[in-house]
Amino acid sequence: MQLSKFACLFIFFSSLMATNVVAKSAKDAVSPPPTDIKSATRGTEHIGGFFDVYRDRATGRVLLGVEEFDKPFLLISSLPWGVGSNDIGLDRGQSGGSQLVEFRRVGPRVLLVEDNTRFRALSTNPDEALSVRQAFAESVLWAGDIIGEGKSGVVIDVSSLLISDRHGVARQLGRSGQGKYEVDDKRSAVSLADAKSFPDNTELEALLTFKGPGEAEYIRDVTPDPESVTVRQHLSLVRLPEPGFKPRAYHPGSGAFSIGYYDYAQPLASSIDVRLQPHFRLDKLDPGAAQSAVSKPIVFYVDRGAPEPVRSALLEGANWWKPAFEKAGFKDAFRVELLPEGVDPMDVRYSLITWAHRYTRGWSYGGAIVDPRTGEIIKGSVTLGSQRVRQDILIAESLLAPYDKSNATELKNEAEQMALARLRQLAAHEVGHSLGFAHNFAASRHGNGSVMDYPHPLLKLDADGSLHLDHAYGVGVGPWDDFIVAHAYQQFAPGTEQASLAKLRADIAKAGFRYISDADARAPGDAEVDGLLWDFGADSLATFDSLLAVRRKALDSFSIGVLPPQRRAGELEARLVPVYLLHRYQTEAVARLLGGSTYAYSEAADHQAGPQVVGADRQRAALDRLVRTLSAEQLALPIQVLNLLTPPATEYARSREYFTTRMTPLFDPLSAAEAATAQTTSFLFAPERLNRLAWQHARNADEPGVGEVLDAVFRGTWQRSDVGSSVPAGEAVQSAANWVVIDALLHVLEDGKLHAQVDAGVRARLQGWQRWLAKNAGRGSEASNRAEAANLIGKYLDDPKSVKLRALPVIPPGPPI
Repeated sequence: MQLSKFACLFIFFSSLMATNVVAKSAKDAVSPPPTDIKSATRGTEHIGGFFDVYRDRATGRVLLGVEEFDKPFLLISSLPWGVGSNDIGLDRGQSGGSQLVEFRRVGPRVLLVEDNTRFRALSTNPDEALSVRQAFAESVLWAGDIIGEGKSGVVIDVSSLLISDRHGVARQLGRSGQGKYEVDDKRSAVSLADAKSFPDNTELEALLTFKGPGEAEYIRDVTPDPESVTVRQHLSLVRLPEPGFKPRAYHPGSGAFSIGYYDYAQPLASSIDVRLQPHFRLDKLDPGAAQSAVSKPIVFYVDRGAPEPVRSALLEGANWWKPAFEKAGFKDAFRVELLPEGVDPMDVRYSLITWAHRYTRGWSYGGAIVDPRTGEIIKGSVTLGSQRVRQDILIAESLLAPYDKSNATELKNEAEQMALARLRQLAAHEVGHSLGFAHNFAASRHGNGSVMDYPHPLLKLDADGSLHLDHAYGVGVGPWDDFIVAHAYQQFAPGTEQASLAKLRADIAKAGFRYISDADARAPGDAEVDGLLWDFGADSLATFDSLLAVRRKALDSFSIGVLPPQRRAGELEARLVPVYLLHRYQTEAVARLLGGSTYAYSEAADHQAGPQVVGADRQRAALDRLVRTLSAEQLALPIQVLNLLTPPATEYARSREYFTTRMTPLFDPLSAAEAATAQTTSFLFAPERLNRLAWQHARNADEPGVGEVLDAVFRGTWQRSDVGSSVPAGEAVQSAANWVVIDALLHVLEDGKLHAQVDAGVRARLQGWQRWLAKNAGRGSEASNRAEAANLIGKYLDDPKSVKLRALPVIPPGPPI
């Protein structure tokens, strides 16, 4: 193609101009050469340490001295000042994860680069190792200019790093539905007073202000101006631990967490998914001794902000781990103390138990800062929500109703002691997580088998029918806890570790302990019969029966005495909730038997059997009890309770801790009954459970199937005609439950999680319900309810899109307790 002379000249001059622009831009982009370190840091306060810190008060900057490049260290974020909302999840004292990072120099600039520790090749061939590093991306987290240089290294201004959102605050605000927030650097600043350095760690801090819409509920609850959310972010730069730590391979039966990576240098027949069991380093002073002191014990510190009697309970409970370490061969290797006065709680050298305040009650948690290369725990971090102990006192007072009794002082003290006993157990539990241990929700089959379970208060009636709480919670760690400490920390003769660990697992299994953790315990449709939260007792059916008796006693005794004299009468509703739904966790335990099974976490070499289905008789016994919870006899409140409950006082309102009401401003007994019914149906009609029931019946016709379950529910609800007149408003209460049953089952069909043949079977049963309801009209309000139910079922089965399903009842929160 030929170009005209004009076109060629145009291209020439355009190219020349572009070249000049690029040259000018490149020239402008070049930073001025750095000055010497002395000049760059003149007028600053110098603090030597892992990284030298320079506090520049004149300009409000923090400068960092870097002596070596391309040398990895750990970067850890935390929040010394939080947001205060359990729902948002940005608590005071919260630790982030650990990142393996390094400074790299590129001309006059320095990059902070995170290594990709997830993918490796642990090979003697450096080219193989390099090939994996090149295959997966790194992350440049920050970049800055060198402002001073000398023989000892360079000085960089890290202020912009400190006011960047390394903790992920904006991301968490978004995830919790609070809207899009971002750092406002004009309203953010480094904290010069908190910039410190020590031989193995450098601690830096900044005030961060996030700007956003400020329209969502949770952020409005806790922030003076929800469009401006100000927190403090702490960054710890930590020297990597010295060599000598011995990693321990993770076993799925260890009762531990794992950290892992993909090792592409593994033999071809081996899995590239390599897992390690995290643990602290414990080096015996006498490695050959059965029990020896250690060079550096594990020490946790309790937040000085925890008041008495909370502080003493935390110290006592967290120290329960001491004897477990002694049994594992370590002398004085673990202890818990009060944080020394003047110590920065965010200093990575201190494993901390933080007493965290929030607007509402919520979860506590324990975690660990781990060296991602080896699994060595660097620091433990525990957060305990301060409102949980108040909730435990509320539950105890609601059960005992002490304040209108002659022995009120004695019973009030019993309620407080129950709450403190729970707090001791909670401290031990969360510290256990920070030691590397996972939940074991099967341990409650053995009473106080483990602090790593979620304990329900041990409730039972005395021979005279009275209820006492003085032995509601166990004391000390249990046999399972001794096992997990030994499996993580015990040291063995060279060449015997794997065999010794296998023997530990075999011995704890022989003692009757099983291990079931979160993945198999938290969903309504889970199958494992022992993986249960907040249950107690060796037999779920027997415990359910005894707990229903306790519930009945507590409801019959419910009075104004559940409230301290200075509390508002409108709070009675909130105190009714944990009593009325006292059976909620044991109902789930019973539901787990229906379509349930047992199985083990194991490796092929362990030769464990596959899943074992619960016996048919036991499944049917569970079904009978579940249907019983849908009856007016269980759902109706006693007359004295109905006559007692009063609306919140002016200036106050119901919270999420109350039952909802459609009888505003009054208490709504039907909403309470609907919530309890929805609690049962959420377990009973879980799609996973219905699918399993269909499969087990297909394999063995003697096992209950979906049809049998739905028939039993229909008989116990809509087909009932025997609600006794002694049940207060029994027919109305039963009708409320009946409607929830139909609504819940239609929601199961709507969600589309059933296998096609199971879905067809449920629809067939619903058609049978429709025919029965249309044919058996009943009398009075029963007739109108049955007619409308038949009409709803028919319309939905004919054309689901023509029916707007009712929202299922709101169930007040139960956990954590």
